[in-house]
Amino acid sequence: MERGLYTPDHEDFRASVRKFVEREIVPHRQKWEEQRLVDRQVWQVAARQGIIGLGVPEEYGGGGESDIRFRSVVMEELAAVGAASVQLGFSLTEDIAMPYFLELGNEEQKQRWLPGLAAGELISAIAMTEPDAGSDLQGMRTTAVREGDHWLLNGTKTFITNGIQADLVIVAARTEPSAGSRGISLFVVERNTPGFDRGRKLEKIGLHGQDTAELFFRDARVPAANLLGEPGSGLRHLMRCLPRERLAIAMSAQAAAEAAFGWTLEYVRERTAFGRPIATFQNTAFALAEMRTELDVSQAFIDRAMLALNANQLTVEDAAKAKWWATELQQRITDRGLQLHGGYGYMAEYPIAQAFLDGRVQSIYGGTTEIMKEIISRPLIRPS
Repeated sequence: MERGLYTPDHEDFRASVRKFVEREIVPHRQKWEEQRLVDRQVWQVAARQGIIGLGVPEEYGGGGESDIRFRSVVMEELAAVGAASVQLGFSLTEDIAMPYFLELGNEEQKQRWLPGLAAGELISAIAMTEPDAGSDLQGMRTTAVREGDHWLLNGTKTFITNGIQADLVIVAARTEPSAGSRGISLFVVERNTPGFDRGRKLEKIGLHGQDTAELFFRDARVPAANLLGEPGSGLRHLMRCLPRERLAIAMSAQAAAEAAFGWTLEYVRERTAFGRPIATFQNTAFALAEMRTELDVSQAFIDRAMLALNANQLTVEDAAKAKWWATELQQRITDRGLQLHGGYGYMAEYPIAQAFLDGRVQSIYGGTTEIMKEIISRPLIRPS
């Protein structure tokens, strides 16, 4: 089925991204997985190729292109080669952290940080999750107290993507403990901030090349000029930016599911049993038909959501629908694909095996599937 989503400009961009992936990602991907870290220089090379920094305005050194379809192209090309760790690292900056800098940063902050982000010289992270408060943002305990020209941050964050390499970390902290949801503020904590320490690089079952860390703040002295947005409005700012984040996760999940289907289709066409390709057995053929249908239906909704985001019309509920559906679909497609690979699907050298491990977290971060359903259900059960 023809999607009709992309223009010739997007396809020209795809050709450039594909060359970049073949040259700069594929030869190094396994090394990055083994060393549990993607080399920093890949951000800079990607920036020179115009692959990251797309949404940063030209006056700050970026591409000045806000069309999220270009980000979709990058996700699809990275998914096609199984580079999930690279994709998540890029997406954290481009789709999750960058909107905060663009929408909340004042002119001085934009001048200070955006050029480095656009050039791939600065890597960003966002620190919301805490050991005792996962999806419950209102349960966070990290605090920030004003002291002269600085804020003193105290607390712990965990499961922070890009946590080891990040030069700029957007940290959510309570500035007015008695104000409830209106007492949370956002701060940009820079790499060498006194009192800011990184803990261990967390060992995960998948996404081994992507650095995930614990972060510690012990009277971390953050300049007052690093307050991002309005004091006490952090939760409102987070709620405003989360739909973009959740759609980005949905887009990456859809791209990964499509890649898993492609690997599976290729395998069952070539693998024979009882003298014929296993794709010709009815059970396999029906499984392929089901997967292809699910993928096409899901893609149609996500394409619509991307266009809605471009038009500033994406709702919180539709972003939640896209996120939970696509991430659960990714797990179903990958699991079926692994099953159809038979014993080879359990072998680490086959991309379907790595995709099975890499994709499991998709329905957890950015808000669990259960939280997404809660968001979707609220307006449905609210009295009219």
